[in-house]
Amino acid sequence: MELIPIKERLEDNKEFTDNPICQDSIYMSVDFYKKIGYNVPWICYYASLDNKLVGAAAFKGKPVNSRVEIAYGVFPAYQNKGIGAQIANTLVKLAHDTDPSVTVTARTLPEENYSARLLRKNGFKLLGSIMDDEDGEVWEWEYIR
Repeated sequence: MELIPIKERLEDNKEFTDNPICQDSIYMSVDFYKKIGYNVPWICYYASLDNKLVGAAAFKGKPVNSRVEIAYGVFPAYQNKGIGAQIANTLVKLAHDTDPSVTVTARTLPEENYSARLLRKNGFKLLGSIMDDEDGEVWEWEYIR
């Protein structure tokens, strides 16, 4: 699994803006940087496997109070193949390689769904429900080493 950085400015991401699979997410990522800043490695990425873009990955900003939240998604053609777990694990490894003291978190809808099962199977523990400013009630997860 390779994480390919999404650059800060749209004009620097030609390989993604020209790719139909990236059309929605590339614009969202560049807009997201305008809100949270561009702090490598705490940025957005595309996930590549065998030289094919299979999904997207992101840190939802740089760590705050030694905590960083991850987000990930798998493109429809590659779903249900374990790729989401690979993306999540790659983000966790990048976070810990960058700052071994950081705690990695994730948020999901407050229901037993694919993301909840994926996180649970990959070393995350459910902390409980919290209110998210943008998403309302969500479950918060923490990676346990």
